[in-house]
This record gives sequence, structure tokens and C-alpha cells, in this order.
Amino acid sequence: MKEFTVKFNLADSEYLTALRLVAGAICNVREIDLDTLEDFKVCVTESAIILKNCGFSSVEVVFGGEDELYCTLSGEGGTPVAGDNELSLALVSALVADCELKKQDGIIEKVTLKL
Repeated sequence: MKEFTVKFNLADSEYLTALRLVAGAICNVREIDLDTLEDFKVCVTESAIILKNCGFSSVEVVFGGEDELYCTLSGEGGTPVAGDNELSLALVSALVADCELKKQDGIIEKVTLKL
């Protein structure tokens, strides 16, 4: 699968719904089973919320992968701060095979999810 990139503003929850729909469409193209698809959509949305909680105003999302599907969400703009993301991080780590966080000065700035 070629990489597919989208950017969304994090200020409005309607954009999170659109991001969720994009994640579902990518999974559907990859013929991923329904339970895994639903888990992945939740994780993509929660990852965007994590970045929003860390003060970013928008997110760049890259989907890709040949053998395994991955999604990388990178926070952009805004005023980055350390946010409380304990619940979201627990949920994401429970639902995907692999979750990698990139932090700078204790602030999460990138989340990579792998199925």
C-alpha cells in the first residue's frame, strides 16, 4: 500500500469524526476484519486526542505499510504542553499490536500505531 497522508485541524471534533472515517476506509481497503478495524479507528482517534491534549492545533496523519498497517500521527502548531493522557494511552496500548511514542521535553509529539 502506498502511503496516504491527511491533515486535520484538532480544534473541532467534527474533524476527529472525519479522521475516524478515513482510518476505517483504509482498513476496509486492506480487508482487515471488522473487530480489528473498530479497534484501529478508536486508536487513531485517541491518538489525535492525545496530541490535542498536548496543545497541538493540527495533526498530520500518514497511513501505510505493505505487510502490516501502520498509522503515524504528528502534532503540528499550537503551544505544546505536557497533557494528561493516561486513559487514552492505556486504551491505545491495549488495542494495537504496537504503539510507539516520540516525546520531546516530556511532551508527546508523535504516535505510531501498528497492527
